[in-house]
Amino acid sequence: MIVPLIDGKALLKRLPPVRGRVTPDAPLAELTWFRVGGPAEILFTPADEDDLASFLAATPLDIPVTPIGVGSNLLVRDGGVPGVVIRLGRGFADIEQEGDHRLRAGAAVPDVKVSRVALDYGIAGLTFFRGIPGTIGGALRMNGGAYGRETKDVLVEACAVDRSGRVVRLTLDDMKMTYRHCGAPEDLVFTQALFQGEAGDAAQIAADMAAVTEARERTQPIKSRTGGSTFKNPPGLKAWQLMDQAGMRGFAIGGARVSELHCNFLINEGGATAAEIEALGEEGRRRVREAAGIELDWEIKRIGIPAEPG
Repeated sequence: MIVPLIDGKALLKRLPPVRGRVTPDAPLAELTWFRVGGPAEILFTPADEDDLASFLAATPLDIPVTPIGVGSNLLVRDGGVPGVVIRLGRGFADIEQEGDHRLRAGAAVPDVKVSRVALDYGIAGLTFFRGIPGTIGGALRMNGGAYGRETKDVLVEACAVDRSGRVVRLTLDDMKMTYRHCGAPEDLVFTQALFQGEAGDAAQIAADMAAVTEARERTQPIKSRTGGSTFKNPPGLKAWQLMDQAGMRGFAIGGARVSELHCNFLINEGGATAAEIEALGEEGRRRVREAAGIELDWEIKRIGIPAEPG
């Protein structure tokens, strides 16, 4: 039996009033693509940027704050997440065209919607967002990319709220983006981003999007309970090939299994725990280290604490 280690009702008394929604002991498993993990001590969905800023300004600094998106590249451990989990919702889901083939998108906007809106306006250069299964907030935090392009290739600026409640604007240089990494301060909660595209032909953009869709459906287990790419690709190499060469294709621990279709995807076959999924990933890292002398780095973000045996 999994025993969560948190008590949201006690923490609730220390938090400021908000206009958004605050839920103590909130289940997180159904908010993640793996469908595993314990609850958030507090789950906060702010009404808008002002609500988020005032909440962060008044929340004691000893209370941890963890932003999440739609949970596509996320593993929540079985013991739950202490402190406050922030999940942006409707108040951060606007997307609009600006001049010079630019789109401004809220952090809660799905990446795929950016590509679709770009198509509607005949804006090329943003098609790769069709291949990223997350939100703009996540794309900013990890420099999300797919099919040869990354967020940093099209980012003009990002807006965020820091831990003191201050709204900040960051240039591309401020973001310090490298492969699957953002060097902006960890305490920032991203709220929106401005992207630069270019003039394009709608028919060609649609064809490019269809090609991305076809490639994902053919090569990735997108209909399974998975967290997307598990490990970052080492320089000049492919994580899936290293996993395959290390004998991990189809390997399972409990209800967690390495995908037969794509060895850099872990799957919850039903009934898996977060601990089993994480252990499966660590076993893959161990085998690759022994077989190839290469240390794979997690791409999936892991948050929370393990459960106590019970």
